[in-house]
Amino acid sequence: MPRIPAALATLRLPVIASPMFIISTPKLVLAQCKAGIVGSVPALNARRAELLEPWLIEITEGIAEHNATHPEQPAAPFAINQIVHKSNDRLEHDMALCVKYRVPIIITSLGARPEINDAAHSYGGIVLHDVINNTFARKAIEKGADGLIAVAAGAGGHAGLKSPFALVQEIRTWFDGPLALSGAIATGDAVLAAQAMGADFAYIGSAFIATEEANAVQAYKQAIVDGTSDDIVYSSFFTGVHGNYLRPSIEAAGLDPDNLPEGDLKSMNFGSADGKPSKAWRDIWGCGQGIGAIQSITSVAALVDRLEAEYRAARQRLLLQR
Repeated sequence: MPRIPAALATLRLPVIASPMFIISTPKLVLAQCKAGIVGSVPALNARRAELLEPWLIEITEGIAEHNATHPEQPAAPFAINQIVHKSNDRLEHDMALCVKYRVPIIITSLGARPEINDAAHSYGGIVLHDVINNTFARKAIEKGADGLIAVAAGAGGHAGLKSPFALVQEIRTWFDGPLALSGAIATGDAVLAAQAMGADFAYIGSAFIATEEANAVQAYKQAIVDGTSDDIVYSSFFTGVHGNYLRPSIEAAGLDPDNLPEGDLKSMNFGSADGKPSKAWRDIWGCGQGIGAIQSITSVAALVDRLEAEYRAARQRLLLQR
């Protein structure tokens, strides 16, 4: 396989939109792919197992229709995020559908399993595994992942504490395959910076919450616009895994953001039996530290246009400085 797989080699911009629980839906994914970046959605966002297949049909048919009518500007591929943690009793079912619809990219989280990688490879798909440290990165590649997503300090939702400089540097001492970087990336300048330090792609989530296509309540979107890195709280209380969340949503839930107890991974809840999101995920808003760059609620197309303009301007500045 080439260093950069074909599915990731012709993007308009070197950006992968991260899969966000509740927020990402086919509507958001299609807008991202049509804008020329990889769109992604967690399989578990289809709150009932039987809903995932209609979602995959909607996405695949939507991309095919776009490509037929816009051959000069084809859509980017899409990704499905699979939670590999043992609490996900839908994994086998959901992965079988990914194989059936030949999902181009599988993003795995909270565990690495060879059989998931083998399933994706059976039809030519690729697997990117998200990691918070170099040890997990090595294990993922040893188990057959094709690429890595380095989730550094400042990333929204579940995130690590490593500096992006340290994490990318350590991974690049031994791994030359596809590498995306996550953590407070919300401008085109930051996309170029991710590449400068050794990543191939920027992995962006929080900026897409404040878009018209995102499945977020208006108050959540506006909190992204109004907030800065000072409004981000890092805690394991809500799911048992450390992550970054918006302070105002924690306060609105009647909790003290500065005195949250530690959580327990055993209590992790990705949903409830009736198909409704759990209260923690509904009321506590995940968010990364890069939101200071988000000044308004826009369409996905407008956001990607801004990122591209900033990215190209940053590249030009560097060339002029040489």
